[in-house]
Amino acid sequence: MIIAAALLPLVGMVGGGLDIGRGYLVQARLQQACDAGVLAARKRMGTESVTSGELPSQTAEIGDRFFRTNFKAGAYGTSKRSFQMTLEDDYSITGVASAETPTTLMSAFGEDKIDVRVECSAQLNFSNTDVMMVLDVTGSMATSNPGDTTSRLNVLKDTIRTFHQQLQATAQAGSRIRYGFLPYSTNVNVGGILKDEWVVNDWGYQSRKLRETGSVISTTFSTASSLISGSMTKTSHDTYSATRDFWGNYRCSSKPGDTVRASTTRTAEKSEYVLGPPAGNRTTTTYQRTRNGDAYDVSIDGSICTVTKTSYISYKDTYDVITEPSYDNKGKWTYDRIARDVSNWRNETAGCMEERQTYEIDDYENIDLKKALDLDIDLVPTDNPAALGISVVESLQGRQFDLPTGDGVKVDFNVSSVTKWRPMYPDWIYGREKEYDGWGNFSSRRANTAKEFISPRLMGTDACPAPAAKLSTMTEDQLDTYLSSLYANGSTYHDIGMIWGGRMISPTGLFAAENADVSAGSPTSRNLIFLTDGETSALDISYGTYGFEPVDQRRWSPSSKYTLVETIEKRFEFACSEVRKRGVTVWVIGFGVELNQIMRDCAGQGHYFEAADAAELNLAFGAIARNVSELRIIQ
Repeated sequence: MIIAAALLPLVGMVGGGLDIGRGYLVQARLQQACDAGVLAARKRMGTESVTSGELPSQTAEIGDRFFRTNFKAGAYGTSKRSFQMTLEDDYSITGVASAETPTTLMSAFGEDKIDVRVECSAQLNFSNTDVMMVLDVTGSMATSNPGDTTSRLNVLKDTIRTFHQQLQATAQAGSRIRYGFLPYSTNVNVGGILKDEWVVNDWGYQSRKLRETGSVISTTFSTASSLISGSMTKTSHDTYSATRDFWGNYRCSSKPGDTVRASTTRTAEKSEYVLGPPAGNRTTTTYQRTRNGDAYDVSIDGSICTVTKTSYISYKDTYDVITEPSYDNKGKWTYDRIARDVSNWRNETAGCMEERQTYEIDDYENIDLKKALDLDIDLVPTDNPAALGISVVESLQGRQFDLPTGDGVKVDFNVSSVTKWRPMYPDWIYGREKEYDGWGNFSSRRANTAKEFISPRLMGTDACPAPAAKLSTMTEDQLDTYLSSLYANGSTYHDIGMIWGGRMISPTGLFAAENADVSAGSPTSRNLIFLTDGETSALDISYGTYGFEPVDQRRWSPSSKYTLVETIEKRFEFACSEVRKRGVTVWVIGFGVELNQIMRDCAGQGHYFEAADAAELNLAFGAIARNVSELRIIQ
């Protein structure tokens, strides 16, 4: 009787232990599946969650799939499996998982199931992170991609704002997230981040000097325009066979009539006295223009005519009309490399710079960084380059001390200039011996003539982008202020973008003290995002980072082994490898363009993206955000 009386509680104890043990097993497995679900969902979630405030459907589906894979239906005899996720205000994802576990012996006591419930949460955290954005701001960024309602540049600005929100919202307490910007086109505007001692006080420019005075007349010209808002889209409209004229040449016969409507208003006007020559008043009138409608252009390739349509939608831009004194064709000039005092460059220039010493490279497998100082991204300028073993043979192309001076300026060039940067003065540059109508060939020889050779400033091929911004923490207002300064203009020179982007983020170069790790136990994740909307596009009539290329011939000449485009791409390739050696992760994005192999190799597998429109660009930046972050369970 005693054994019989003890049997019932014994069964309860053993059965309860078995059922509770299974309940704990289900709880542990359910917790693992819950963690897997929210981790997968948080990693998948893109930056669109920041603006919408809702869990994206694709994110929810990914999280649910991981949960179901790790805790299958009916596992351990369970039923009523459930998993729900929620996007919290701090952009973490919380989850609640539950299931019912049937009992065995405990059912004899009226307990036929055990309810198991667990909670989980995942967050993307950014510890100490540097993000250097190297942004293509060439003229094509003023156009829009098919399907987008605004220009590429405006889409990029919006995407960067969302990217910034994503990183800031998930930053760890006490962490440092810094953002730097380098807009690039034909050159870069870095004067504002350079120390005075890093820039020369005198330099020689491909310019001209008046020999005999002609009559003073007025010259009026327009500058290249800058985008304010709206979109401009170019598409192929039609092709047809060309016709032959009387002399047997192919001609294109027709194109549709333009439907563009434009309204122009004058927004500002200023007058200033210029020293010339000739001296006199320069008047600059600023206009703002809005265009809507379609314009058509026709081009010929062989015997095929192609009609291109440019569609303007509320396309608003601004440009200047300049009237200034000049000499008539009776004036005589000496065109040559002219020495100038540039010690007041901060007040006289926009801030763009000519590069320091380099040479024409014909073997990119064996680059001499003692000569190609532009490709040594960590080299700090010095007044004693000889101490670094640097050669000065190419410093002034063998004519260091035999240069005509400009307007009485006496300049003595010295070897300390080779490691320093040289301010760009577009007003002084002339491309001898090429005339405006196309006659003549470029030459580096001195020329005495009454002819007017081309000027990049007058042709609008001297683009200088918005100033670069060093790495720093940024509020939303500070970011908006900086992004509003960006405008589209110029040609696509990728190499100088990568060179200066590397200089600005390197922990061992010009800004080593600022870019050092916060502490030995708190390293910095360094990331360079390189975005472009086009392949290399070089103009030999541009005044850029390497001077007036066909005349200065510092890294390239018309007789070089490689074309100018090939030279730029090979230098980009080398500069990218130098950036990666500094522990920097390089991300490359092609916006509205297919990346070439050089760009893909620069980033490496999994680190390059091609975005056809605004939605895909957001996805690309979202993927970068997920990969530079630290994904972890917080509950």
